[in-house]
Amino acid sequence: MTEQKPATRTQTLTKWLVPITAIIALGAWIYIAPPGLMGKLDAIGYAVCHRLSSHSLFVDGIQFPLCARCTGEFNAAAIALISQGLISRKKSKLPNRGIIAVLIFFFLAFAIDGSNSYLALLKQSYGSPFMKIPNLYITNNVTRVFTGSGMGLAMASVLYPMYNQTIWRAPEDKPALEWLQFGLLVGIVLLFDFGALSNLDLILYFIAILSTLGVLALLTMVFSIVWVMIMKQDNAFDHLHQLWLPAVAGLTLAFILILSIDLFRFNLTHTWTGFPGLTG
Repeated sequence: MTEQKPATRTQTLTKWLVPITAIIALGAWIYIAPPGLMGKLDAIGYAVCHRLSSHSLFVDGIQFPLCARCTGEFNAAAIALISQGLISRKKSKLPNRGIIAVLIFFFLAFAIDGSNSYLALLKQSYGSPFMKIPNLYITNNVTRVFTGSGMGLAMASVLYPMYNQTIWRAPEDKPALEWLQFGLLVGIVLLFDFGALSNLDLILYFIAILSTLGVLALLTMVFSIVWVMIMKQDNAFDHLHQLWLPAVAGLTLAFILILSIDLFRFNLTHTWTGFPGLTG
């Protein structure tokens, strides 16, 4: 059994400072964010997404917090992280080469569709300087959702084992994602993609919430890794309950980032919707 070292003065201090900072950051963000649940979700999406209405899905006449591409991306990432958390636990190896090849294909599809969509946006917004550049095809919200979800799967499939490699004292030396689980995961994500393109309000509201939580989950995991490395606690944890401080620290840093971007963008554009001047 590993002998636990007594907490240092710095570690004791951070156990108090991190929760206090979390309350302050969350309170400040709640204060500046638009009212209501959808308003708060909008404020999270606002920090990572252009939120152009022409590139977004709607539920009950209300624009999604994220554009169609980001909805697919962060929805798939949330599903993939939940799946790996329940099934893979402490597995810390990247997927095998075959799955990596599929994930690279997903990334390329995302990059091509995104670039093609951005070119069309520039043409419609600014005209002549870009008109001579041909578009490969007409991008729409269907291609945005599906290519976005592929990118979300790729991000989560890489981030989850990296997180385990950093956090656990004894990570399991097995791939966090294998073919059977990957196939089921792709199938589930496809079902959610079709749900996002449906006209069923209950499903649409659920996907709007889940995709926004996916943003928080990814940012929290990334910042938790950063926190653990800064505190020099790499591979120092054995049980889930020990992760409360890195998790709270990661979530706090995520909200500080979101708050900073929200304030900067709102002061620049004076709107919680898409960037002014861009159409499409």
